[in-house]
Amino acid sequence: MIDLNLSPAAYQSILDQADYYRQTLDQNLVHRWELAVDQAMNSLLSCPERGAACHFRSPALAGLRWIFIPGFPKHMVFYRYHAHEQIILIVQVLHGARNLETLVDDDQ
Repeated sequence: MIDLNLSPAAYQSILDQADYYRQTLDQNLVHRWELAVDQAMNSLLSCPERGAACHFRSPALAGLRWIFIPGFPKHMVFYRYHAHEQIILIVQVLHGARNLETLVDDDQ
């Protein structure tokens, strides 16, 4: 059985995005966001290596993978899969327009 863990930064990013959508006064969008994030993360449990490998310059980010969040094509889940321990660590959830390498590296 694979364990799925969220870093504090990933958890906060998910909440921040939901709060942003909540400010638009569109509860349907908030609900869709939450379901889509759950769907993306749970999809990794059945196929943890399905995400594309990241090619960042920082050696600290080696082994990092990413997937899109369904229905939110500019948002990505960055994660590490530790096959030996059967653990998936969600490192960060970010919008693709941001400086991804800096943000993900800062959270390491």
